[in-house]
Amino acid sequence: MNVIYPLAVPKGRRLCCEVCEAPAERVCAACTVTYYCGVVHQKADWDSIHEKICQLLIPLRTSMPFYNSEEERQHGLQQLQQRQKYLIEFCYTVAQKYLFEGKHEDAVPAALQSLRFRVNLYGLSSVELVPAYLLLAEASLGLGRIVQAEEYLFQAQWTVLKSTDCSNATHSLLHRNLGLLYIAKKNYEEARYHLANDIYFASCAFGTEDIRTSGGYFHLANIFYDLKKLDLADTLYTKVSEIWHAYLNNHYQVLSQAHIQQMDLLGKLFENDTGLDEAQEAEAIRILTSILNIRESTSDKAPQKTIFVLKILVMLYYLMMNSSKAQEYGMRALSLAKEQQLDVHEQSTIQELLSLISTEDHPIT
Repeated sequence: MNVIYPLAVPKGRRLCCEVCEAPAERVCAACTVTYYCGVVHQKADWDSIHEKICQLLIPLRTSMPFYNSEEERQHGLQQLQQRQKYLIEFCYTVAQKYLFEGKHEDAVPAALQSLRFRVNLYGLSSVELVPAYLLLAEASLGLGRIVQAEEYLFQAQWTVLKSTDCSNATHSLLHRNLGLLYIAKKNYEEARYHLANDIYFASCAFGTEDIRTSGGYFHLANIFYDLKKLDLADTLYTKVSEIWHAYLNNHYQVLSQAHIQQMDLLGKLFENDTGLDEAQEAEAIRILTSILNIRESTSDKAPQKTIFVLKILVMLYYLMMNSSKAQEYGMRALSLAKEQQLDVHEQSTIQELLSLISTEDHPIT
């Protein structure tokens, strides 16, 4: 049964909805430790994150067992903390993936879960809460709820200002989301200021040529593109493409060499790997397909730039073990190269990519 019976609830205990914190009327029948105000929020949470973590919540939301010694109790507490840390990162990654896929509504419950576990583990004033606030702000922006996004961002900004040990990576994320906020408000001058800071802090944390820095370049390029400053936008889109090409080509070359030498990588026969988590793969797809759409709109002027992005997408999907998508982009690159009568070397490079994909034994996804 999903309905809560008031007499079964301990006296003085207030049950709140997992999504909106309103008084709860329903309980998840599978775990019996998660509550909702109604069917709508129960379904939203289930579809977003709860189905994935339902059983993992039981030991976190039930009373700790009686331990015979202090040593056992400390061990139990450590296990509890490890579970919370795992769920923080898992929920965060799931929410990120939804955002990169444009599923902003689905991202909210997962981001809320990440925030809730962070509060439980680190407290209300910890800088560890900032990444979750930023996820919720980005989801709110995607849903057109600018005022709500501002509230989350100001909360994140205030938390960072109070902190003495905030990392460059967190500063980067904060400025990137502030940049996105001001883009949504059409305040491009303020947006450029924050994205420049995003690039600076990301460069300090990861380096100027890292894929984690490329997001700042990409959003800055979008501003210049909207402002019709196409030369500046083109330069930044090229930089983003080159960063992703360098990263994916490194993984692709290792795998290609293994195929040539008939090597078994790490005991897994030719198992492709991007080196990215699901959220980063979704981000790569979003950024590269966005750049491709822009390149294709001007492919008659710079066909080689379009082909370059198509080849990057071939490598990405190939490493993601999605042969059908890799072949699709490879054929588009080859067709454009022939149509534009590009040199034979360019065409043979694309054909080599297609040849390697066609020899794969892994299933098409």
